[in-house]
Amino acid sequence: MELEKFIDGCRGEMTALLSELVKCKSVRAEQGSGMPFGKEAKRALDVMLSKAEELGFSVKNVDGYCGCVDYLPDEADGIKLGILAHLDVVPEGEGWTMPAFELSEKDGKFYGRGVTDDKGPAVAALYALYAVKSLGIKLKSGVRLIFGTDEENGSSDIEYYLTKEKMPPMTFTPDAQYPLINCEKGMVRVEFSLPFPSGAIKSISGGQVINAVPSSARAVVNAEFSEKIKAAVSEHKNIVTEQQGDELVINFNGISAHASTPEGGINAVTGLLNALSKIDLSGQNEAINALCKLFPFGETNGASLRLDICDEISGGLTEVLSIIETKDEQLCCKMDIRFPICSSKQQIHERLSAAFEPYGISIISYTGVEPHYTDSDSELVKALLSVYEEFYGKKAECIAIGGGTYVHEIDGGVAFGPEHDGTDYKIHGADEFLPINEFTENAVIFAKSMIKLCAQEEDSQ
Repeated sequence: MELEKFIDGCRGEMTALLSELVKCKSVRAEQGSGMPFGKEAKRALDVMLSKAEELGFSVKNVDGYCGCVDYLPDEADGIKLGILAHLDVVPEGEGWTMPAFELSEKDGKFYGRGVTDDKGPAVAALYALYAVKSLGIKLKSGVRLIFGTDEENGSSDIEYYLTKEKMPPMTFTPDAQYPLINCEKGMVRVEFSLPFPSGAIKSISGGQVINAVPSSARAVVNAEFSEKIKAAVSEHKNIVTEQQGDELVINFNGISAHASTPEGGINAVTGLLNALSKIDLSGQNEAINALCKLFPFGETNGASLRLDICDEISGGLTEVLSIIETKDEQLCCKMDIRFPICSSKQQIHERLSAAFEPYGISIISYTGVEPHYTDSDSELVKALLSVYEEFYGKKAECIAIGGGTYVHEIDGGVAFGPEHDGTDYKIHGADEFLPINEFTENAVIFAKSMIKLCAQEEDSQ
């Protein structure tokens, strides 16, 4: 109870720091001297490190990419635990009902860009460490907090950090959800093209980002074919046609979803291709039919690409044909694949190439990362799950996801908090929020995790 009481007493200071951080519009911007991701990202890092130094910690600015806050008591045998959080955010976007870059409080919640992802958890981690230090809890191993500034744009901050500093032997990030994520599927992103001669369809386009199920797609048809095509698609519930001068525009309305969970969406690109495949389009049918065979409307497991791979730990592969456009008599496409830990980037490439070959499809670009997995029997995983169980009084088990967290390429790393299942915190959306009680709860949980992993035996009971 002493720990909880101390952290509750820090609520005002924590809120003031979070407010100062939210005011920093730390979206990646033009770089400058000492500010690789722009002046606002630098300001956020400066604010955090200044507060940590004020609280009595040793701090280090790693050339503006990351900041380190160390607690290494005299009796400690070295840094054992790292907590990795990021201070950069995505742009505000549209739809906010209150200022995006000011901390607002309403109905027991904090609102503002970054309050959950990741500025709120970053503040909680700092005050968790402050509580451990202030209460004189003896540690046999030290703790390092690492505050990054480029997670939202590919984590080049951590790549740079690793050229200058070592990652602690055990690392978790409060950049995902509870109870704990120890398994993240591999991910590849593919660009490919196939011939698409001139004909009835002047253009096809759909999708905006590669990591989402496209919610809309359209085809523009020459006037001489418009009546024929309009009649063929007129009863399709997802299609709306619109006459624009001497052209017919065919719009397919789908439902977006994240590429890691495509089964929750309706793919407008494959839906439109499916509808067009049922119409005689002369020389254009070959390309459309090929895509329909490889990417059947409604299929998300890659079976038609011979990619239906699955394992017990991470589940099955998912794939999304997410972007399509016509250019220079080619259909240019992009796709997202999330694959289980039993597979590899090389195996996916081999199978995909074999599936594409009969249709003359050329792979233009193939990039990605291997899966990430930390053994559920590791000391870190067992300790964090036990902290969660003791705090919330319920059974905790590891989670496998199709997305990637801040520790995806850190050996032995896991994601631990801050989100709870069943709550949509609106991260990356309008009115991002954090329940105020969870703000301090996270600090207590992080402090207990430090104690569980790093305290002397008599203090860790």
